[in-house]
Amino acid sequence: MTAGARNYAIVTASYWGFTLTDGALRMLVLLYFFQLGYSPFTLAFLFLLYEAAGVGANMVGGWLAARFGVTRMLMTGLATQITGFLVLSAVSPDWAIALSVAWVVAAQGVCGVAKDLTKTASKSAIKVAEAQARRDAGESRLFRWVAFFTGSKNAMKGFGFFLGGVLLQTLGFSQALWTMAGALAIVLAFVFLALPRDMGKAKASRSAKELFAKSRGVNLLAGARVALFGARDVWFVVGVPVFLYANGWTFTMVGGFLAAWTIGYGAVQAVAPSVVKRSPDGLSSEVDGARAWSLGLAAVPALIAAALASGIGRPDLVLVLGLGVFGVAFAVNSSVHSYLILAYAGSEKAAEDVGFYYAANAAGRFGGTLLSGLLYQAGGILACLLGSAVLLAVCFLVTLALPRGPAAQAAT
Repeated sequence: MTAGARNYAIVTASYWGFTLTDGALRMLVLLYFFQLGYSPFTLAFLFLLYEAAGVGANMVGGWLAARFGVTRMLMTGLATQITGFLVLSAVSPDWAIALSVAWVVAAQGVCGVAKDLTKTASKSAIKVAEAQARRDAGESRLFRWVAFFTGSKNAMKGFGFFLGGVLLQTLGFSQALWTMAGALAIVLAFVFLALPRDMGKAKASRSAKELFAKSRGVNLLAGARVALFGARDVWFVVGVPVFLYANGWTFTMVGGFLAAWTIGYGAVQAVAPSVVKRSPDGLSSEVDGARAWSLGLAAVPALIAAALASGIGRPDLVLVLGLGVFGVAFAVNSSVHSYLILAYAGSEKAAEDVGFYYAANAAGRFGGTLLSGLLYQAGGILACLLGSAVLLAVCFLVTLALPRGPAAQAAT
């Protein structure tokens, strides 16, 4: 195994451990506070700082990763997540609602910073490791490596949803968080011992203007990412679990379904390179694929909304089947985007480009989370689905402007 392949395997395994606990955290918070009687909008509000913190964390994290190396930033993200778990574990059902909400939002903000520091460092490490492996083996593995990393980490997130439900039921809220903090401490020690300390270190931008002045491809892809992830979370964060519970599903059934969906979604992402036509320049066919899959995806939530409005079949089954179709198209779309950002990014400042892109990703999640609570409270699942369709139409329109040729790629 080459040094590049070894580092890729270590980063992937470390991020699996992080993502497993991150998925469990989301289910723990959602189910625990829903049990306590919190409204859909309040549940969405609990996640807002988690998502908002990710915007700044990605921007600063990309710069810090270039300045100090991706290994140090990966370790910082893991340590921050452990801190967030310990802070969150102190919340008590005996507290006043206002204090509980404020405490949880603040702790979630810490975890949001951790998530996006870790994601930015991990994705940047792939670019660095792949460049090293390409020098050793003489072939590009970027699309395959990105697809496997993205797909497998989402499968782990699905397992995390299930794990969160199991831990909540067997250990309780606080004990579950302590257990996850201990597991992450082991992952942190593994990263410290196994990865080169200066991996990915480069000359960082010296001004804020330079930090935001990205290539046209990176800027447009970031805009498409805002709309894409907003379109997912506008119905996935609050709408789907609350709707299914209101239609007779138990917490275990809801958590199990979300876990199965996310695992399947990750599996599709992992095989995306086999369903997207490849081009010798690494961009032309891939950009065309992003456009085609975005257009098809935009129709899915609109069709689900039409089926629900017409009263065809059981509402919960219609939503579940529609979500399955949505998941396949969304997974391919997301995987192509994840490849394109690394194709557009330059090796010298890959961490900054990736950080900027995932700041847009976090902004989309933030907007989708907020809209999920607001739209579900205002118009139920139909309003969430129509909001998703509008955002996906915007995503498609932005992808039409993506550059397609080799000249669009940053110097490597």
